Amino acid sequence: MQLSMGLRSMGYRWWSCSVVISLVVMAVASGMTGADAARAFFVFGDSLVDNGNNNYLATTARADTPPYGIDYPTRRPTGRFSNGYNIPDFISQELGAESTLPYLSPELTGERLLVGANFASAGIGILNDTGIQFVNIIRIFRQLEYFREYQQRVSALIGEVEARRLVSGSLVLITLGGNDFVNNYYLVPFSARSRQFALPDYVKYLISEYKKILRRLYDLGARRVLVTGTGPLGCVPAELAMRSRNGECSAELQRAASLFNPQLVQMLSQLNGEIGSNVFIGANTQRMSNDFISNPTAFGFITSKVACCGQGPYNGLGLCTVASNLCPNRDVYAFWDPFHPTQRANGLIVQQIMSGTTEYMYPMNLSTALALDRALASSLN
Repeated sequence: MQLSMGLRSMGYRWWSCSVVISLVVMAVASGMTGADAARAFFVFGDSLVDNGNNNYLATTARADTPPYGIDYPTRRPTGRFSNGYNIPDFISQELGAESTLPYLSPELTGERLLVGANFASAGIGILNDTGIQFVNIIRIFRQLEYFREYQQRVSALIGEVEARRLVSGSLVLITLGGNDFVNNYYLVPFSARSRQFALPDYVKYLISEYKKILRRLYDLGARRVLVTGTGPLGCVPAELAMRSRNGECSAELQRAASLFNPQLVQMLSQLNGEIGSNVFIGANTQRMSNDFISNPTAFGFITSKVACCGQGPYNGLGLCTVASNLCPNRDVYAFWDPFHPTQRANGLIVQQIMSGTTEYMYPMNLSTALALDRALASSLN
């Protein structure tokens, strides 16, 4: 991604530069707990951020059997496509809050609603026809309907005014796009979408549809939204197993990611300009992942090509099951299963989300954004 940041693009036109800097310094000095600990957190997207919604659905896109969750505190599968924590878990920890529950969980009631909710569902994409092979999953339009329903439930609990305040003061994470390529455009040779669109045109179509989704999130009250790009699509063990001869990443899928991610940043910039504020923050997760994929030993990994759990070449074929090959030390593997990072890799990604430079985060990292929000809240009190 070509990321750049200037004071004009920051959207705080009614603050002078000196005031912004002083407020950020004050907020950072005050620490992350306090205001952030009480901040609700909402998650939308696919399997990279799903923490168990699909457990409650009749679908094959599930992670509710061992060895999933082997390194989670309970040592049990949770529905996360990870050996332990996923990206939302680490962000919740940075907020000083407990992990959000899946929206479909019967435990999400009463005061637990005030922590937020995770609406994500493995297998979905930007487009409604993405993931049709998984049948019963929560497509993004339905996730947004659940968000509206959630607000009605919270209004009944704390009143409409406080519910609106909770949502407008929340942090939102959304992760979409990877499945639109892997489980749609490139799912089979001559797929319906690949016959309909050349790749550059397909990317433009995805971006235009994604913009509508993000605008809907804004209309539903979200005012601080973290938007992740796709990962290194051609370098995951599943694609190496299917497309690679000598361990090289798939050039075609890497091209798709390289077309999508810069256009996503451009769209976020345009959307922020239309709104007049930096509501949307882009995370270059492709570059974050490429760092440890291209030089795994620098990050303490012994491999970024072989999945910890799987079978076949690079452990990249099929599902992760009790019958799969399983590495003894998950911390030295970048990938947990054929598609998803390990808990440790997820932690590295969130470190960059929190404090990464503009090479990784546009127009600012999440720590800076949260500090600005905290400073603004303090100035209004």
